[in-house]
Amino acid sequence: MDKLYPVYTLNNECHDCYKCIRECHVKAISIQNGHASVIPSKCIACGNCVKTCPNNAKRVRNDIDKVKTLFHAQQEVYVSLAPSWSGIFDYSPSKMVGILKRLGFKHVSETALGAQEVSIQSAKYMKQFDKGLFISSACPVVVDYIRLYNPKFAQNIIPIASPVQTHAKMLKEIYGNQIHVVFMGPCIAKKNESDSNPSLLSAALTFEELKLWIQEEYISLSDIDENQEGFIPQNAYEGSLYAVEGGMNETLKLGGQADDVQLLNISSIENLEKTLQGLDASTLDKKIFIEALSCNGGCLAGPCSSTKKPEILRISNVLSKAQKRDEIPKEPKTVVECNFSQIPVQKEHYSLEMITEALKKVGKYSEEDELNCGGCGYNTCRELASALISGEAEPSMCVSYMRKIAMQKAAAMLRCMPSAIVMVDKDLRIVESNEAFMKMFCQDMIDIFSERPEGLNGACIDRIVDFSDIFKETLKTQKDIHKEHYNFKNRLLDISAFSIEKNELAGAIITDVTQSEMGREKIAQRAHEVINKNIAIVQEIACLLGEHMVETELLLSTIAQDYDTSDSEDKK
Repeated sequence: MDKLYPVYTLNNECHDCYKCIRECHVKAISIQNGHASVIPSKCIACGNCVKTCPNNAKRVRNDIDKVKTLFHAQQEVYVSLAPSWSGIFDYSPSKMVGILKRLGFKHVSETALGAQEVSIQSAKYMKQFDKGLFISSACPVVVDYIRLYNPKFAQNIIPIASPVQTHAKMLKEIYGNQIHVVFMGPCIAKKNESDSNPSLLSAALTFEELKLWIQEEYISLSDIDENQEGFIPQNAYEGSLYAVEGGMNETLKLGGQADDVQLLNISSIENLEKTLQGLDASTLDKKIFIEALSCNGGCLAGPCSSTKKPEILRISNVLSKAQKRDEIPKEPKTVVECNFSQIPVQKEHYSLEMITEALKKVGKYSEEDELNCGGCGYNTCRELASALISGEAEPSMCVSYMRKIAMQKAAAMLRCMPSAIVMVDKDLRIVESNEAFMKMFCQDMIDIFSERPEGLNGACIDRIVDFSDIFKETLKTQKDIHKEHYNFKNRLLDISAFSIEKNELAGAIITDVTQSEMGREKIAQRAHEVINKNIAIVQEIACLLGEHMVETELLLSTIAQDYDTSDSEDKK
């Protein structure tokens, strides 16, 4: 649903961790069916969710094909290369230009040229005032945050477009309005800036996209000519410092036109919010300028910087490659004016009754139940309740609630099972058992254990039963063990032992089969008695039948003899 937005989610990779919510300062995340998706109308594209997602489920929109379409249309496409390139890539300017031209770009220019113009114009703008608060417009994340979430300070953003927009206008003024400008840098929010200003920027690619593109084209760096032309129309100077934290302030100092301004640099949205909290800018008696950046460490620490190089080396590379000019002009050559209006996010305020009902859905019936643990990603249980009401959260997000439900279900199952159940740790101490186990093995001490709050928990299993070796073997081998007709104190037990946690926890289900086995023996005995009786009867019948047959044979023999004697006398 949110794939057209610069940040989107791969649902199949999103697994209920809620880390993106915890890391999102403005909570621009919605949870549906356990999957986290970005809310574009609330998002400021800081990239924290992308950087912190443990499963790489948060992705950045790939705009490479968009640029390739311009190539296929035979358009002249120029690169506006972010100042941070010199800290991320270990290439010379000519090699960097050569790589980008090999991809199909017409020319390459440094965004830092636009940054220099922005610094000059910012200093000129602040000279009009005797006092007041001024906030830089260079970081699109900061600009969107203020306009959406701290709108009363929107009027304090210097009304000048960002360095990349200024640079794009500069290139179009020099090389013609028909050219297309594509920004490349470590920033996700530049994609939003490009989408909002298509007349200046045709696309914005991250350094991650650039590296991916280079790999896909199988470009061999050894084949790139080091001696070809470099950046056009010229190399940047102090504008290159914009890549590091405090870099814009340094350019203002070098320009010498902001000596009457207190220069502050604030990095991260959280720190900016703290800095502005409770401030009434109209009460200031001096000029204060804030170089406000979203990323700790400046643009070099952008979410798509795509480097594992230590930060100190990145900063060092930028500082060592930055050039200074003898004199900085007092007037800018290119200016893009921009008024930053308020577009506040409408925060719903729900009644206490609605919040209370929502809290009940996650098992919070009193203030004592509100742990405010942050497991769901929200700072407080009431923030979660508000998100539940707005449809941006689900009850299953509450870790303590789900744990309580799971424990209740497990306890109910243990309690209701007729068989004895016991779990022991690696020290063979009972950690869980049910009432059936206590009745089966602790009948003599049932009153004592019943009075203990922990019941049997902590007791040594080998002091209760004589088959503790079964648990030892299960813990050691991780294999299930089944003992049938185990003789225990004149009872027959059916024991099924199983591993729960490797080398740490094992359990067993024990069933008393004494009565059933005795019943079977009685039935078998009775059957044998019946069989024996039947055999005896059959044998008796057989004997009777045998005697009767003998008597019949004797009678018939006598009659036959009598007939033979009569016949002999008649013949005579």
